[in-house]
Amino acid sequence: MQRPEERRPRLRLGTGIGWRPEIADAVEAMPGIDWVEAVAENLCPGHLPESLLRLRERGVTVVPHGVSLGLGGADRPDEGRLTALAERAEALGSPLVTEHIAFVRAGGALTATQPLEAGHLLPVPRTRDALDVLCENVRIAQDALPVPLAVENIAALVSWPGEEMTEGQFLYELVERTGVRLLIDVANLHTNHVNRGEDPAEALDELPVEAIAYVHVAGGFERDGVWHDSHAHPVPEPVLAVLAELASRVSPPGVLLERDENFPEPAELERELDAIRATVKTSDEAPAHVPAGRRDVPAASAAARQRTAVAQAALLSALVAGTPAPEGFDHARLKVQSHALAAKRADVVAKVAPELPEILGTAYRGQFLTYARARPMTGGYRQDALNFAEHLLLAGRPGDPEARRRLSDWWLERSGPAPLSRRPAARLLHATRRVLLRR
Repeated sequence: MQRPEERRPRLRLGTGIGWRPEIADAVEAMPGIDWVEAVAENLCPGHLPESLLRLRERGVTVVPHGVSLGLGGADRPDEGRLTALAERAEALGSPLVTEHIAFVRAGGALTATQPLEAGHLLPVPRTRDALDVLCENVRIAQDALPVPLAVENIAALVSWPGEEMTEGQFLYELVERTGVRLLIDVANLHTNHVNRGEDPAEALDELPVEAIAYVHVAGGFERDGVWHDSHAHPVPEPVLAVLAELASRVSPPGVLLERDENFPEPAELERELDAIRATVKTSDEAPAHVPAGRRDVPAASAAARQRTAVAQAALLSALVAGTPAPEGFDHARLKVQSHALAAKRADVVAKVAPELPEILGTAYRGQFLTYARARPMTGGYRQDALNFAEHLLLAGRPGDPEARRRLSDWWLERSGPAPLSRRPAARLLHATRRVLLRR
């Protein structure tokens, strides 16, 4: 049986931009936009944004971009998340879907430890064990999706000790074994150059550029020798230089500008798109994109998954739960990454539950960061917001009675009814909490 990626013709996307609700009107009005990419988890197949529907009617391709599968994690991909991603691809009529080479959660049954959520994309170790696990997870995802899958290289602040391959070698082997396509983020290659001393040109020399489905371009900033891939700043010249390096090797089927926040005026976004077009124009005579094949390889062993699970759980626990840093990691970089994860967590919770910073005012951020240091995230951001509010109320905060009443009303309204546990002690605790919070 042929894979979808083996029987479909080569896809040429052109120039695109990341679709976000904040710039939806601007994107619709921009000239020369051939396609857009939307975060899959922010879409509901039965209630797609009118802006995306209008773009689709005009013939603009929409690609769902997943952020929560955790294909590089030790566990097999969650069936529910795979089904949701497939539904979004079908609802949008998308020619492919994309995800990341990363892990986003760790712990649980494989390690007999508390499940932890990073709320962020974390790098997988470039080892044989991690590659075996990733390849099997990618194959599971390919079999569950109705269209081809492309996976993205991520930016990282930290390096794993004892790695056995370079970035390019790791990606080459992944493509050889699975036939998966690649989404190459040139901003992430620049980030890893600054943060991990990895040469983007060397990575491009080693990876299978013929498997590239499309390319991401984004901005960031440098602070204290660390590059932060913010997606909230203009695209800098060094990132365009990496794009030019890639374009000298292959004609990218598509190039997309990412911007997630701190959105500038539409004219500024259009200037960035023009700079991207000018950079890739020199690639017109570069080799054409040819989808990779797939060969049958053994599934990842249980031992490989176990070793990967233990390593990832130890790292994530150090980052979000304050446990000792695993041996071989740069402690200073882990501290930077830990602070970045907590800051992102506070920012996302403020977006998911904007009433919290409104009720708490300027105290919100400090109180949330204090909470986060002692309580790692074990579920999604919406549950995190509820847990934070509950934590404050049980501690008798905020001090202002009116603010505490508003926070209590907010928590009671959104915590909602949940299936009661069969354990009497758990039922009693649940009832007690609600009584206390009503007070």
